[in-house]
Order: sequence, then structure tokens, then C-alpha cells
Amino acid sequence: MIEEGRLLAGRYRVGALIGRGGMSDVHIGTDSRLGRAVAIKLLKPSLAVDPAFRTRFRQEAQAAARMAHPTIVRVFDAGEETVTEENGHETQLPFIIMEFVDGRLLKDIISEGPLDSAEAVRIIDGVLTALEYSHRAGVVHRDIKPGNIMITRTGQVKVMDFGIARAISDSSTTVAQTTAILGTASYFSPEQAKGESVDARTDLYSAGVVLFEMLAGRPPFRGDTPVAVAYQHVSETPVKPSSINPKVSPALDTVVLHALAKDRFSRYQSAVEFRNDVETAGSGQIPVHRPVDDSAAGLFGTPTGAVSSSELALKQLSEDQTMVRTQRRPPVIWIWAGIVSVIVIVIAVMFWVFSLSPSTEIPDNSRKVPSLTGQSYEEAQSALLDLDLTALKTEESSATVPADQVIRTDPPSGTIVVPQEVITVYVSTGAEMAAVPDVSNQPIDAAQAAITAAGFTPGSVTKEDSPTVAADLVLRTDPVAGEHEVGSTINFFVSNGMVTLGDLRGQSLSAATDLLLGTTLQLVPVPEPDYDCSEKPGSPVTTQSLPPGQVPQKSEVTLTYCAG
Repeated sequence: MIEEGRLLAGRYRVGALIGRGGMSDVHIGTDSRLGRAVAIKLLKPSLAVDPAFRTRFRQEAQAAARMAHPTIVRVFDAGEETVTEENGHETQLPFIIMEFVDGRLLKDIISEGPLDSAEAVRIIDGVLTALEYSHRAGVVHRDIKPGNIMITRTGQVKVMDFGIARAISDSSTTVAQTTAILGTASYFSPEQAKGESVDARTDLYSAGVVLFEMLAGRPPFRGDTPVAVAYQHVSETPVKPSSINPKVSPALDTVVLHALAKDRFSRYQSAVEFRNDVETAGSGQIPVHRPVDDSAAGLFGTPTGAVSSSELALKQLSEDQTMVRTQRRPPVIWIWAGIVSVIVIVIAVMFWVFSLSPSTEIPDNSRKVPSLTGQSYEEAQSALLDLDLTALKTEESSATVPADQVIRTDPPSGTIVVPQEVITVYVSTGAEMAAVPDVSNQPIDAAQAAITAAGFTPGSVTKEDSPTVAADLVLRTDPVAGEHEVGSTINFFVSNGMVTLGDLRGQSLSAATDLLLGTTLQLVPVPEPDYDCSEKPGSPVTTQSLPPGQVPQKSEVTLTYCAG
């Protein structure tokens, strides 16, 4: 188990336990980055040990996170946390970060007794709206039940755990684990109970069970074991809700029994159809149900037990060899007319498809995050408020974006979000500054390492004369030590251990001596008189022991002058 106060993914702080289920525990938490309350769902360790389940769970959480609708609890994030069990073994525990909903579970509301018919109609309308959205997105919930439906304090319906049941059913969990997860089979469709494939109509059957329970105060089937309940879903006919709660109208009885049809082709084929009938029944009128047409059969497959006319004819021919085919073939012109008609239709459809232009309109319940780069935070905040979005300011340094201008947003521009979504706006504080260290009199290798460690880039190395600094030691840097932008290039000027000696011939001995002893040379003058010269005493220097050019530091320079 994960203790309270632990930080998940370096961002989500685990708070108090607010719910417990067969497959997970739910804690209230805090998103430290955005400063908002979230719900943290932690999977049971018995499920987390299955790698296949963890992989499937992560994929389905990602799929659920892409659904944004007011009637669906948002999934913000998912991941895995390493925890140490009591036996000392480490395991990866999956978690989901969801929207925190301040409200009550429909399961707890029903436990207080049947709901008023008008309230039941309003709630199931919200559930069917969520299913309509998810089914269009290609997501089948598979676990619609009052425990997965929340009612906020303002009365809004929120359906949660989209994709989680699929992660369970498609993983390698055992039957015992699956029973522990689902807890009850009261909301199974007949095809689920028989282990058959499921589709959108499975969710509609479960929604019919939820509507029955809201009206009657209990599910349509009860038993001592989940297997017994599942058997009733397959073989028993449910009673009318009005037989348990006389306040239920005959119109709602009709809707519920139609939703609970055993054959999936005999029940509602879409959430829209179901919701329309609920609205009709809520107004006091009994909906009229028409037989399933061929389009529904073509969409979901051939109805169970149905035999086409061609199959029936083949069966009769195989059983009765005395039957003789008497039907004439259609005229050839009809065949060619049919072929031409099909070709014309195909060409017309292709022309229509290619002539379509992509729609740029955004639904009323969605918003597109605008591009705010380069704007001030006040301008960005105003633009987001106009779209009914909330701005959250976060500062960070940038070497390219000037201070007080927007760098980027999270989610990025162009992302489709729901109203009142929190958009993190990253505002530049300018380039990050740091101190260039003083590396004077250090070896060049050590100086380059120190500059790199401080976050700067070592640049060129230039050799220069120096009368005092030994060879290969740093004289100075450009720029000099002090505050500069992180990542700036720092150039080095290094001593070559030499000084440049000029031509001293023709100068007086005193002037030549002063030049050698000066700060730029600091060489050692050695006067040497020449008594054989023909010049007068005190004449200029006639020769120097070292020729003009670079000479080693502290070198001796013999100056020959005429002594007379």
C-alpha cells in the first residue's frame, strides 16, 4: 500500500482514502504543479503483479484520457509507482489521476430508496449522453453500474472508469480475480454472462439495469452467487419496475423492458434511441418500438437465430432432392443495368468525398487552446478567459524569449479542451544568469573544466606575452568574471611565458636599462663597457646580447656601450 503524503511521479501528493472498490482504492490528492485537487486511483497489488494487465491498463487509461465531455470523469494522467511490500519485494503499482468530483455515488443514493421517476429520467439521460459520446469515439465501457456513476452537488451526472473494465476483461486475470473485481453480476448483459463478444448495446443493457434499480430500489435479478444472477440475465424475464414501485408509469415500464431484451438485436441499438424513448416516457407517452431494420443487422451482424431466405432455400434443396428450380434468371439487360447503376453510385460518392472540405468549427462544449507565444501574461490571461479557460502562471528562464513574454502553454496551442480547463502559461524571466568564475593563474585545462561546471561554454584559447605569469596559465577571460547568461561562450587568454624585446641599439644606456626593467618586460639588464670603441664615453648602446623579438621571461640582456 502507498502511505498518505507520498508524492507520485514527482507531482501528485496522496491524501486521505475516500473510496474502496474490488480493484482499487481511491484517495483524494493534490496536483502540486497545477495546485488543484485530483482523485488518485491506486490498483490492488493482486492485479498489479500481472505485467499483461499493467500494460493493458496503461493503454486503456491513455484511451480514456482522450475523452473530454462534461458527463465523463476526466482522466488526467496515469503511471506506475515502485512500492515495497511487507515481504521486502518491490512491485510496480499502477495509478490513475482523475478529475476530483465533489458529489455522491449513485449507488449510495439508491441505497436510501427508489428515486423519483423524474430524477431517474434526468440521471439516465446524463448516463446515455456519456455513452453516446464514448460509443462514437469507439469506446465501450463494459461496466456501467451505480458504483461508476457520480452525482455532483449541483446535480450533474458524471460517469467514470471508462476503459478500466476492458483492461480487466482483456488481461490474463483469473476467474476468481475477475469476480473479486466486479463484485456482482447484477449489471451483466446476457452476452457478457455467456462470455460472448460485447459491443455498444452491452452498455445499453447495463444502463437499462441501472434505470430499473433507480425506479425499483433494487436490481431486476438477485441471487446468492454471481453465477446465479448471471444465469437469470440469460434465461429469466425481468418483472416490470411498477410491480415493485407502483409510482412507476407504464411508459417507463416499456422503456426498461425494451432495454433489458435478451437478444441484443431486440433491444435499443444506440444511446440516442434509448435517450429519445426515455424523454418520451418521461413526458408520459409510451414509446412505439419498430422492428430492427436491415441497417442495424448490417451494422452489428446477423441477428441471433435469424436465417436468411437464401440460406433457407439452400437448406430445403439439400433436404429434398426432388425439388426443381423453377425460377428464371433475370434478363441480361437487368444485370448490366444493375452494374452500371453501381458504377454511377460509386463515382458519385467518390466525387462527393473529394469535394468535401474539412470543417474547422469547434463544438460548443469544446475549446481550442490559442497560440499565446510572445504575449504578456495579462494578454494571455484575457485571451483564455474569453474562451472560458483558466490561466495558471508559471515562470521559467529562456535564452530566446524576452522577459515577461509567454514561452508556451500546457496543453500546447491547438489542443482541444473542455471549458474551465486549467491552462498552464509559461512566462519568460529572461535568460538564466550565473557567475563566471575567476580562473586567473589556473592551468588552462582546470580553467576550462571550471567554466563548463558553471554552465558556460569554453571558447577560444589565445596565447599572449606576460612578464610574470608562467606559461600555460590563464591571464584573463572574455567576458571577465561576473554575472552572465548561462551557456555563454567564454574565451581564454593564456600566458606563453615570453615577452617581446625591442631593438635597444642607439639608445642611451640608462634609457635601455629602464625599458628592460619596466613592467611590460621585467628583464635583467647587464651593462658591458667597450673601451676599444672610438666613440665618446656615454654614447648609445652599440649591441645587445638577445636580438629583437620574443624572449623568455626574466632573461638577461647584455647591453654593450662605448666607454671611451
